[in-house]
Amino acid sequence: MDSLTQIVLGAAVGEAVLGKKVGNKVMLYGAIAGTIPDLDVYIGKFFDTVTALEIHRGFTHSVFFAIVFGWIFGWLISLYEKNASTKEWAKLMFWGFLTHPILDAHTTWGTQLFWPLDIRLAFKNIFVIDPLYTIPFLVFLLMTMFQPKESKKRRKYNNLGLIVSSSYMVITIIIKGVTYAKFTHALKEQGIAYKEIETKPTPFNTILWSANVETDNAYLIGYYSFFDTKPIEFYSYPKNHHLLEAYKDDITVKRLIKITKGWYTISEKNNALYLNDLRFGLLSVAPNFQQFAFSFEIVKKHDKTIINEVPRNREKAKQLLKDLWVRIQGN
Repeated sequence: MDSLTQIVLGAAVGEAVLGKKVGNKVMLYGAIAGTIPDLDVYIGKFFDTVTALEIHRGFTHSVFFAIVFGWIFGWLISLYEKNASTKEWAKLMFWGFLTHPILDAHTTWGTQLFWPLDIRLAFKNIFVIDPLYTIPFLVFLLMTMFQPKESKKRRKYNNLGLIVSSSYMVITIIIKGVTYAKFTHALKEQGIAYKEIETKPTPFNTILWSANVETDNAYLIGYYSFFDTKPIEFYSYPKNHHLLEAYKDDITVKRLIKITKGWYTISEKNNALYLNDLRFGLLSVAPNFQQFAFSFEIVKKHDKTIINEVPRNREKAKQLLKDLWVRIQGN
């Protein structure tokens, strides 16, 4: 999830663990705990593109990290914060570190929660930024802050924030199940044979959902809004995996393909190859739009394979917001 959401969650968890004893200061430490796992983004800047992608939401988003570094940070805090024990500070940091990747596991990218095991959990039931999750949570947290630490209202407001946000998460899982049924029914009605299907919400909402559908030679992408009145349309994107023939034994390319979980297409432009990660969709919900949110240029330099992420166009990102608003209202 985005940084603000993780800060709010961390602060609320900190309050739940030690708020009654310490007061508002625990929200600061909880917010810090909710931020630290995402420092892997900055660590990744010291590595090549593929390695950075592998690092992201790996070690720092694991149960192992929460246990080991929860104690380390708890001990460090206890050296100058004497209003709680080392064990209590460690408990706060542990839950701050752990709830961060648990929340991230519900997004498309997912988390390697059980690192070092090569298992990435990605439930794909919420977009990385969702105002309906964050804003009510933030309001309850602010209401909590202005109550005395011994106040019953303080704990009530904080608990409500945790309950409302968690309930919304459960609702998104139910909605995902409903939309999955809608997509599979549409595929059956249209007589489309497919190998695999995955669904996810489009940016900033849980009303409009998209589906990636694998067929023999192409991937289909479709959209469904709860306000739709017409049948779901699917748009075809050729796999073009054969274009990677020259890289079939290249370790770097294999690692990138592994990151995509096999959901990728290959496109060719100006004698350069591009690997498009389907999991994060397109930069528009317009029919047959061609530019993917995550695309990687593959080039050979001095017998070495170089992979560069294609920068996203801000203007097209703005257009995506406009397109989303129109498409959410129904087809």
